[in-house]
Amino acid sequence: MRFNTLTCALALSAVFGATAALAEYPERAINMVIPYGAGGATDISARTIAEPLGDAVGKPLIMANVTGAGGATGSVTVQNAKNDGYTMLFARVGSHSVNPAMKATLPYTLDDFRFVTVYEINPVACAVTPNSGINSMDELVAKVKEGGVSYSSSGVGSLLHLAGAMVLKEFGIEDPLTAATHIPQKGGGAAATAVLNGTATFLCTNSSALASFVANGQLKPLMVTTPEPVVGFDAPTANELGKDRLNQLVGWTGIAGPAGLPDDVADKWGMWMAAATQDAKFNDTMTARGSVIQLMDPAAANEFIQGQYEVFKALVDELGMRIEG
Repeated sequence: MRFNTLTCALALSAVFGATAALAEYPERAINMVIPYGAGGATDISARTIAEPLGDAVGKPLIMANVTGAGGATGSVTVQNAKNDGYTMLFARVGSHSVNPAMKATLPYTLDDFRFVTVYEINPVACAVTPNSGINSMDELVAKVKEGGVSYSSSGVGSLLHLAGAMVLKEFGIEDPLTAATHIPQKGGGAAATAVLNGTATFLCTNSSALASFVANGQLKPLMVTTPEPVVGFDAPTANELGKDRLNQLVGWTGIAGPAGLPDDVADKWGMWMAAATQDAKFNDTMTARGSVIQLMDPAAANEFIQGQYEVFKALVDELGMRIEG
């Protein structure tokens, strides 16, 4: 009888102990996976919000760039992690809108993640080096028709990959997949560097990844994919060039955990992000890079991401960019 009583007592203790531990999340540092390389739009966004977010969380955030396969490698790391909130992902338009739309054999779907927020929207800009001799989109298109033009991206299946092809298509290049050579890199920063060192002729990427290069005169923007001008980018808008369909090309950054992330953990992330995105320094820094800080709750984030997937799936089908292997 004493054995049964002791057993019950231990069992109850374990239950209450587990409940207390869950209520105290987070008890330790949280691993934050950035699925793209240093210097790209995702890395910039993640590291800019890291300080105010860490203050809100109250525990260290361990930031790690896990790169490869256009954001898929880092995403799979989080997909396969425990759903306890200690491994989270800076989800991105490329990893969770373009990749699912473009890659038939992607090892995950949107259902493999629980999105706790989308907090940043940023437009796309196309740019070249000032010494390229290219001063407008018309001049770039003329060069493409002559041959020998290439564009860089953060990887096959990334937003940059799709953006380069879509922009050329909208400007009258019938087969952009063969008219210009795609040169994939290991992140947005590397994609910009490829243009800087002459490996690629141009790139179309998020304004946040280009802002510093544009500000110091290293890269020259030719267009932004917005109806309105972007601060710091002396370039015509897609609408001014009669290409308003390019308004569909926007980037976004959010945070996700593995599917099955508990409700109370997701709720805490909602509170933390509400506090972090109010930080003045974070807002000033990202706004100066052309980003729009727009905090979405989980329901709005999931609806937005699904809508983005549908947009890019249609574009991929139209351009014939579906990757089957």
